[in-house]
Amino acid sequence: MAQYSPPYPPYDPTDKTGSTETVVKRWPVILTGVIDSVYSVNHDLTGLLDKADKLEEGKALIAAMSRLKYDMSRDRALEPIPDDGEALVDQYNAELARIEVRGQNTWFTAPWLYAEYRFVRSLFATSQHWKLFDPFFAQKSNAYQASGTAVHQLAATLAELESEKDIISNDPEKLKVLFHEMTQMCLCLLTNMTPGDIEHLQTIGRDAQNARKEFILKNDQDAVWEHITTLEDARIDFVLDNGNLFTDLVFADFLVSHTQYISKVVFHPKSIPWFVSDVTPPDFAALLDVASLPRGPAPEHLERAIARWNAYLANGTFALFVPRDAPIGTPNERVDFWTSPWPYWDMRLRAPKVWDALSESGLVIFKYVYLWRDRLTGDIRWPVDTPFETAVGEARVCRLASGMFP
Repeated sequence: MAQYSPPYPPYDPTDKTGSTETVVKRWPVILTGVIDSVYSVNHDLTGLLDKADKLEEGKALIAAMSRLKYDMSRDRALEPIPDDGEALVDQYNAELARIEVRGQNTWFTAPWLYAEYRFVRSLFATSQHWKLFDPFFAQKSNAYQASGTAVHQLAATLAELESEKDIISNDPEKLKVLFHEMTQMCLCLLTNMTPGDIEHLQTIGRDAQNARKEFILKNDQDAVWEHITTLEDARIDFVLDNGNLFTDLVFADFLVSHTQYISKVVFHPKSIPWFVSDVTPPDFAALLDVASLPRGPAPEHLERAIARWNAYLANGTFALFVPRDAPIGTPNERVDFWTSPWPYWDMRLRAPKVWDALSESGLVIFKYVYLWRDRLTGDIRWPVDTPFETAVGEARVCRLASGMFP
């Protein structure tokens, strides 16, 4: 099978709206956060004799990340990834060698698909005591806890829908309106949602939806709903990207609990914390742990939702594409592609098992901006009038909606 070759060149990585801006301004902040997360653990280890080795290794990690931060700021060449026992080392290094020939192997010039957090992960993967450490876990957990008001209000909304299940399930028009509401909710970042935003979910109607349409850049919800109504007892797939796992679960709950079209949802996590808020199997487990729920005014609604989702996982209505207890960094051809340096149009060639699995799905949902530009459309400089279906090549996915609410 020949590798797809797009008809246009990639974005210029030296364009200040792209990688250079990210390397100069964003990555140093992120790396500082990673350093702080290790330092915080090290602080707790100080004085513990049985943890002395981990403490010293933590200090070495901090020094290594400080060097990485310095190299970024000086636009130094990306070094090959060491054999860290994790996935795609040879493939990553082959791609790095290829862009070196083109003179694009420094931090300011490398394309986004190659100059990413795989380098940070390798530092932890080659350690002895920090191999399973997710430097972004505390940040993700804190964001979830800070979203307590929105989380509990969404859980209350689910409880209301559950109480009207028979009415909703037999009213096609109400189902369609609810689908639009759930889609718009799923596009929001929980930490940015006000009580007023959540109230729109409890005021089911077209007026509430129209009030937010101006914030949606591309809206194919009607076409997607029409497609969903042609399904019967189907499976859909969520390719989890950075953040908002809770809203994904709310959306999935609605689809399997209140429609006759969907009976199973498969979630595809990352095997490593590749970006700041990527969902890994441990993140999935933590969110479904009742002991870690954020505080709220009516905890029984959230506890009931978590119990239902755990029951769905037990009976197969919900499923992870990999074992729920998979440790961070475990190579697995069912998830390695999501943290590879390749665009999604290479999926059938590079990850046939993933391609075959998604081909059996009734609908595959991808989320967030990074997926659109870098992975789905290959970071290519497509003309602005290029149809989305053309830009994704053989990936053949449909865009539900893209945008961000204030």
